[in-house]
Amino acid sequence: MEGKNVVLIGMPGAGKSTVGILLAKELGLDFVDTDVLIQVQQNKTLQEILEEHGYKELRSIEEQAILKLGPGARVVATGGSAIYGERAMGFLGVSSIVVFIDVSLAMLRSRIHNYDSRGVARRPEQSFEDLFKERMWLYRKYANIIVSGDKKTPSEIVDAIKFLLAK
Repeated sequence: MEGKNVVLIGMPGAGKSTVGILLAKELGLDFVDTDVLIQVQQNKTLQEILEEHGYKELRSIEEQAILKLGPGARVVATGGSAIYGERAMGFLGVSSIVVFIDVSLAMLRSRIHNYDSRGVARRPEQSFEDLFKERMWLYRKYANIIVSGDKKTPSEIVDAIKFLLAK
């Protein structure tokens, strides 16, 4: 693990940003949230990028942001659509330990109340359920570690990740 990024992937609402901040603090590493990085670089919200350029462009911008991270030892919370960028995920597979925070559709629905305005990179007609079904196999494909996020506090998820990283 030494010298590698710890990258968090998962659906919007899975807790990647919250867990990422706590995990970085526990591990004594820098923290990067690619959604925030994109918004700062583009000087726009994710929703504004979606509205102006569409979901494919947002996914492309996200992939470029990940590729620019370079190797290192930091905790990275990715946007939920990072798994669509094959080059970015290939890079992360070599330079990082990829952790999928697996949260059920029911739990995500209870957390996400702003799906249409949150800046989720999806086809315009795509429901949250369809997006969930489309992405699940990709998260599992790229994950080195899978941690359940259902009915757990962010601290409990951090503890589970730390335990699995130590193995």
